[in-house]
Amino acid sequence: MQLTQKEEKMYQGEYGETIRKSMEILVALGDIYDAQELVDITSAQVSGVSYKTIGDAGMEYLEDLARDPQAKTKIPSTLNPAGVDLDRWEELGFSPEFTHRQQRIVEAYGKMDVMTTCTCTPYLIGNVPLQGSHIAWSESSAVAYANSVLGARTNREGGPGALAAAICGKTPCYGFHLEENRRANLLVDVECELQGADYGALGYLVGQTVGDGIPYFTLSNRPVVDNLKGLGAALASSGAVALYHIEGLTPEYQNAHPEEAEDKITVTWDDIQEVRENLSTSSEKADLICLGCPHASLEEIRDIAETLQGKKLKNELWLCTSINMKAAAERMGYSQMIEQAGGKLVCDTCMVVSPIEELGFEVIGVDSAKAANYVPSMCGLEVVFDDFKNLIVEK
Repeated sequence: MQLTQKEEKMYQGEYGETIRKSMEILVALGDIYDAQELVDITSAQVSGVSYKTIGDAGMEYLEDLARDPQAKTKIPSTLNPAGVDLDRWEELGFSPEFTHRQQRIVEAYGKMDVMTTCTCTPYLIGNVPLQGSHIAWSESSAVAYANSVLGARTNREGGPGALAAAICGKTPCYGFHLEENRRANLLVDVECELQGADYGALGYLVGQTVGDGIPYFTLSNRPVVDNLKGLGAALASSGAVALYHIEGLTPEYQNAHPEEAEDKITVTWDDIQEVRENLSTSSEKADLICLGCPHASLEEIRDIAETLQGKKLKNELWLCTSINMKAAAERMGYSQMIEQAGGKLVCDTCMVVSPIEELGFEVIGVDSAKAANYVPSMCGLEVVFDDFKNLIVEK
């Protein structure tokens, strides 16, 4: 690693102990991945937030960092979902003990000037990097979206690495920061038209095939932004995909060199249906429907609200989103429509990183392939994967 004079001073501790520790992390990552230099970044997105995943050790590490007055982020930085809704935790059944520790974690990040918006869709609340800009994001679905849909450049950072990058305003220049590493290596020809949860099923199927590679899709119909959000989340959860291209749509598809891809697969309607069936671990009706993985956009909230209009739900419903989207939904009247049907708009958290296994539910209904993949392993609960309208049980 070749450091500039200022970077060397940061590394030697001349700007404070926390900056020194952060530079040590970045230099170590650079050495591991043979980076030649650090690159300036324009934004960060930090994971390692839920108490369920980082525990007391993570909480104490963050509180120790936050005591240093020099431990401030240098660029706009947002936070991944926490383990509870920070406002409605008691109503939703989360314990005071868990919530207290969760609040300490979020407060520590806040002291370091990380925006405590707690969402996995930072690009929906203003953290929108420009095409070609270098960033340091860590949430897997957000990384896939940033690289693929926005055309920004980020590796799939760990929580400590993203925080270190935010504090220093820099990240090692390797991997997806380099043009030559953004080319496709798997062609995916999708023969059938897709809608709704089909995009998650497609992502799950291709992620298993490509691993950490870069798929190049030719689709039979044009997806909308929310479809791309679900596709990337599934690609990143069944595999480790951080970048994908869609012919005629995503910003870098013309530079993806699909003609050089090593492999090609064809996806049929039967393939999509098989994945949809296999992602469900239960044939029972869900007693809790959990939507918003990744966090719901205002358009998704509107569609769900309109679907629920005039209905009364027998099963419980959580629609997970950011506090920003909830505020907009309340102004538009969507929240009231959802609440009248018996559902709840839940902020700051999701079904994967919250301790829903402690709340008495047995079967969780999801329309997200990522959630269907993670809920059984991370929560120990049965899952039903389907489009939202098929998960509803009316009174």
